[in-house]
Amino acid sequence: MSSSAKFAFICGDDEFLVSDKGKAWFDNATKEITDELSKEVIDARGNNLDEVSQIVDRFIEAIQTQSMFGEKKVVWLKAVNFLANSQTGNAKGTLELLEHLKSVLENIDGEAVSVLITASPIYKVRSFYKWCVKEGDSEVIDSSKDGIARIAEKIQESCSEMGIKISQGAIQLLNDKVNGNNRLIAMEVEKLTTYLKKGETITEELINEMVPNFGEGDFFEATDAFFSGQLEWTLEALNRHFFTQTELLGSLQSRNRLMIQLRILKDSGELGSGVQRISQNDLVRISGKFREHFDEGAPKSNLNIFTQNPYYLGRLLKDVSHFSLKNLIDFQIAFAETFEAIVENPKDQVAIFNQLAIRCLGD
Repeated sequence: MSSSAKFAFICGDDEFLVSDKGKAWFDNATKEITDELSKEVIDARGNNLDEVSQIVDRFIEAIQTQSMFGEKKVVWLKAVNFLANSQTGNAKGTLELLEHLKSVLENIDGEAVSVLITASPIYKVRSFYKWCVKEGDSEVIDSSKDGIARIAEKIQESCSEMGIKISQGAIQLLNDKVNGNNRLIAMEVEKLTTYLKKGETITEELINEMVPNFGEGDFFEATDAFFSGQLEWTLEALNRHFFTQTELLGSLQSRNRLMIQLRILKDSGELGSGVQRISQNDLVRISGKFREHFDEGAPKSNLNIFTQNPYYLGRLLKDVSHFSLKNLIDFQIAFAETFEAIVENPKDQVAIFNQLAIRCLGD
C-alpha cells in the first residue's frame, strides 16, 4: 500500500479476477502476522439494505477493535456487491451507508490496521467509487484487457502444482467452453487436474470430452468444427453434440453473423489480409467510421461486432479466411431453412443437421 493511502481498493467487472488479486494482497499483508484473530475477512455480499447495514457495522467494528496481542490487524472487506447499478446499490439507505463508510475510512489509524476493499461489479458513476479510486491505493481490473492473460497464468500455475501439463490451445478452448467465466474455468481446471495422473497432459480432446458448455456462449466443438470448413470433423462433432443435447442452431447463426461482419471489414480493407488478431484500438478506430449504422450504447450482441471481445474476434479471423461473403450469406439462409425443417420434422434433427453440414461444406 502506498504511504499516503489509508486503504487499498481493488475492483473490476470480473468478480473472480478481483477476488484473486485481493487474495494475493491479503496473503502478502498477513504473511508475518501470527495471530489468526488479527486477520479478518468479511463477506460483503449484501442482497438488501438490512444486510448492507449489518456488513458496514461489522466492518467498522473490525477496524476499530485492536488486536489482542498488539499486532497490526488486517481487515479485508471482500466481494462488495452494493456498488453496482442494482436495486440495493441505488437505494437511498445504501448511499447513506456508503457516505458513513467514507467518513470511517478517512479516519483509519494506518499504524494499527491495514484495510482492503474488493468490489465487483461496480457502477462507475457512484461518488463512493470515485472517491475510493482517488483516495485509496486502487486498482481497477478490466477483464477485456488483462483477464485472459491472468487466467491463463493461473491455469498454468494450478496445473504445475499438480504436475500436470496443458497447452495454450487447450487453455483457449477451455476459456471458450465456459464463455470466459473465470470462476468456472478454475473449477474445471481443478476437476481436470484431479482426473489426470501426474505427468499427463490436458488436451483439447479431453476438454471436449469432459467440460460442458456453459451460459449463452456459442463456443463449442460442433460450431468450431463447422466453421473450420472440415466436413468429417463436423459430422463427428454433430454426433457428440446430439448426444449431449446442447443447443446448436442458435450458436451457428450467432457466430455466422459476426463472421459476415468480419468478412465485410476484411473485404473493405479495414482489416488487412495479414491481420491475425484484433486489438481494442482496432475496434475503436473502425467503430468510429461505422457507428452510425449501429445503436449507440447497445448491449453485447452478435448483431454488433463492436460490442464483442477483441480477443474472441481475433480467434474468428482464422475461420473467416475459409469462406467468401457469399458463402457466409448462403450459410445464414441454410440455417433459416434448417430451422423450418426442424419445426416440420422435430424427430429428425440429427439427419437434418447432417444434411446441413454436407450441403454447406461438401465439395
